[in-house]
Amino acid sequence: MKNQPATHVLVIGYVWPEPRSSAAGGHMMQILESFLTQGWEITFSSPAAIGEHKADLAALGIRECTIELNNSSFDEFIHELAPDIVLFDRFMMEEQFGWRVEKHCPDALRVLETSDLQSLRDARHQRLKDFLKHSPQADDFSPLFAPALEEEFQLMADTDLAKREIAAIYRCDISLMISDVEIQLLTEHFKVPAALLHWCPLMVDPPAEAFTPYDDRAHFLSIGNFRHAPNWDAVLWMKNSVWPLIRQRLPGAQLHVYGAYTPPKATALHNPAQGFHVMNWAEDALQVMSAARICLAPLRFGAGIKGKLADGMLCGTPSVTTPIGAEGMGDEQPWPGAIAHSATALAAAAVALYEDPQAWTMAQQRGRELLAQRYTTHIHGPALVERLQHCRDELAQHRRNNFTGSMLRHHLHKSTQYMAQWIEAKNRVL
Repeated sequence: MKNQPATHVLVIGYVWPEPRSSAAGGHMMQILESFLTQGWEITFSSPAAIGEHKADLAALGIRECTIELNNSSFDEFIHELAPDIVLFDRFMMEEQFGWRVEKHCPDALRVLETSDLQSLRDARHQRLKDFLKHSPQADDFSPLFAPALEEEFQLMADTDLAKREIAAIYRCDISLMISDVEIQLLTEHFKVPAALLHWCPLMVDPPAEAFTPYDDRAHFLSIGNFRHAPNWDAVLWMKNSVWPLIRQRLPGAQLHVYGAYTPPKATALHNPAQGFHVMNWAEDALQVMSAARICLAPLRFGAGIKGKLADGMLCGTPSVTTPIGAEGMGDEQPWPGAIAHSATALAAAAVALYEDPQAWTMAQQRGRELLAQRYTTHIHGPALVERLQHCRDELAQHRRNNFTGSMLRHHLHKSTQYMAQWIEAKNRVL
């Protein structure tokens, strides 16, 4: 009996993955590792510049290729590659390359890695701006954290970003959703068929070794890519509102703020006299997380699920966050730390947890249990592969059932094709 040829996956990345810089980069690497476990061949391509913290894909046996926007060289590239599966990393890549993939590899399974719903994140950001415009000195942000999904839908429904993003979901065969809350939003309110969505959260395993104990830890920690708007907003809120309240209760406390691509506006916040230390990028995020006693993540907007909070659970570091930070992560299980709605409540919870070894140890154990219940690699990796294989086996009927997606591909891809060809012709002239 002849061996079946290996499945070949082409990834079209919005950026080159940087697992030590962002949760999105880490999630992409987890997906790639799930494919490698199956013996699948992977080619990773991107039109983006290579960042300084890029993962070494070649060392994993993944081929790397630079591609160009609005350039027919991609047509020859994908025609020769003839992938079985094409994974678009973020909907913008589907907009740019989807029509070329369909034209040259019509039978390839088209998969969208959403990372998070950017239209949801953007709508929440706008809601925060509007709230602060009317209540610039607000302490309690409960109105932002409590809306029902119907209200989120109303915020998003008229935006161009939501229309673009959800149209891309329809045009693809399967979209990977990191948050089951976002699946609920899409299916119940945007009426996206569940058959087009697959829950694929962060894939991690609880460590077998013992955590660093309470007495061997010190200080508070905050971590996150500074280019990600929710993280920068959280740092500002900590600096101006949350951290001063913590220092009133713990005058010797220190907060270490780590983040990739630290801009001058962030380093300007560094103030050792206030115990506020901007530390730049962490070479090993898990190492600095394991040394901290509390992870602070006061996120006032955002979407998806939060890699920093999963890292906290991995390291046995309790976290203090908002309902936005915890959204989609706990599935009603007790949170491994505390969730609060205001700067005053966040500071009080952080201080109480910092000073109570018994409560701290209980929160640490809850994190281990939560990882085991929701995020284990050996469950989600095979489930992802099985879903993709099933969809490939039933691809013709799957697409027939998704007439809306077929219609959207027909209209958008034609207009996108003509625009791309016009840009390419114009570039030749210039």
